[in-house]
Amino acid sequence: MSRQVQGYLYLALAMLTVGSTVVASKLIASGLPPFSATALRFAIAFPVFLLLMWATGARLPKFSREDRLILVIQAGAGSVGYTTLLISGLSLTSAADAGVIIGTLPVVAAAISILLLRERPQRALLLAVALATAGVLSIAVTPDAAGGSLSGNALIFLAVVCEGLFILLNKRLKTEIAPLAQSTLMAGIGFIVAAIPAIFEAPFAHGISRSAVAAVVYYALVPTVGGFLLWYAGAERVSGTEAALFTAVAPVSAVMLALASRWGSTRSPASPVCLRPCSDLPLPGAARSNLQVGDRSCSSAIPMLCGRPFRSFAPARCMREGSMRMPMSRRRSQTSTRSPRPG
Repeated sequence: MSRQVQGYLYLALAMLTVGSTVVASKLIASGLPPFSATALRFAIAFPVFLLLMWATGARLPKFSREDRLILVIQAGAGSVGYTTLLISGLSLTSAADAGVIIGTLPVVAAAISILLLRERPQRALLLAVALATAGVLSIAVTPDAAGGSLSGNALIFLAVVCEGLFILLNKRLKTEIAPLAQSTLMAGIGFIVAAIPAIFEAPFAHGISRSAVAAVVYYALVPTVGGFLLWYAGAERVSGTEAALFTAVAPVSAVMLALASRWGSTRSPASPVCLRPCSDLPLPGAARSNLQVGDRSCSSAIPMLCGRPFRSFAPARCMREGSMRMPMSRRRSQTSTRSPRPG
């Protein structure tokens, strides 16, 4: 496998992890403030990076003043800016809408590589970026991907700009730096930048949900540790415009995972037949209000339709289904013991 093909593979895998951050951020937004979640993310990831550096014997090089400034901007924009803006935006809009907006990442990244990196891409590569973006948007646009909050969508787009800066600014570094060392720096600087505003959010005063903490742990270990290493390993093997092309993988995976999580939330883990929310069932208002989407009580709602409280819905069908499942001997015994109808 050539060095360039290896870069393509690393970049594609990295963008798969970036796409999964949309679903994770949606869970985080419901239980943690954005800066607190970001600080916790890097508080978990940074020791892992340090341990990997100690195990591999990696060392940090000496940087010039300009390189230090680029690293701070890269960490502030990509490590902190992307995460906080994404979490804040997803508190106002849906994950499917966010996946549609992230579909602009190839265009944003290509524009950054041309404007900031002064790269002159070939026409064929520009056409590939345009086709990739068009394909992403055609896949991402679904009937459910509409009606999101304008302010939430604007925050998602700003997160896309931060992500574009993050994935391409390392091309401006004059000092050669290994992927592991750069990932460690991004996590360390990102923690410092996020920890200061996180103190003013007072996350413990509002309560923290377990699902949000679990999503932060996933965010820290998979997209942060794994995604950083994969992206920097791939970016050093290809040009900035080629790297921008692979950002089209992120919105596709984001939309697919968002739709999969939405479909999965409407299934009860206890019953495979409950394929839609219980609120969609034709139950009385009082009964419907007690049933929640994805709740375990969903599996018990179906048999209740054949019970006494809901017999008026489909009594004939319920009686037929009950008699079909009843053994023949039992049906005969019930028929023989039935009292004769008075004449």
